[in-house]
Amino acid sequence: MDNENIRIQKYMSECGVCSRRKAEELVLQGKVKINGNLANIGDKIDPYSDKITVNGKLIKRQKEKRYIMLHKPRGFLTSLSDNFDRKCITMLIKDIDERVYPVGRLDKNSEGLLLLTNDGEFANMITHPKTHIPKTYRVTVRPPFTDEALNALINGVKLDDGYVTKPADVSVVTQEENRVVLLITIYEGKNRQIRRMCEALSLELIRLKRIAIGDIRLGMLSQGKWRNLSEQEIRSLYSFAKRQTTNKRK
Repeated sequence: MDNENIRIQKYMSECGVCSRRKAEELVLQGKVKINGNLANIGDKIDPYSDKITVNGKLIKRQKEKRYIMLHKPRGFLTSLSDNFDRKCITMLIKDIDERVYPVGRLDKNSEGLLLLTNDGEFANMITHPKTHIPKTYRVTVRPPFTDEALNALINGVKLDDGYVTKPADVSVVTQEENRVVLLITIYEGKNRQIRRMCEALSLELIRLKRIAIGDIRLGMLSQGKWRNLSEQEIRSLYSFAKRQTTNKRK
């Protein structure tokens, strides 16, 4: 094979279909074909001559890379479509010409900063387990909130599957009669992690809002609105990922 041949999952990510890991899932599900034949994990293709289809649709590399920040409201699925006609984030990004997909997730009842892109390498870098780019959440719970709960959030919480979370940065913003507002920064990305940490400590979670990923902050972006990431913000995320990966090797 010549040097132009690349793995099928890498090509799919470059086409803005999904991340490499999601591409592997689609291949295993038999939804990807190369020149009409079912693809296998590790297959290499010539992007200039081979025809690749996903769910029967021909895919091509996208010329322009897009990096989007969306303020996801509560009640929207972090999904491009839904079989039950529930509200999806695609309703909020109809004015984007390129096909972008979410980098990571926020569950339906959570809100805040969500990244979207058509750059598979970027998405893989953000979500790869080795990087652990910090994510900061504004978390509102109902009292009582004890010192023991605070210490557990900081030092590690045993989740429902037995996993103990890594140390987190936690501070109390306000503590009132009817609510306690916390800032929690985590350095890993377990599914529904903040909610599961609160559930494990019997904390009633009222509101969960992601306000930062690395140095990228949601700021004053209105709910349901999006904006392009600046070049500086993109470089910052790559820098975070590089530092985290380097630290793990030491």
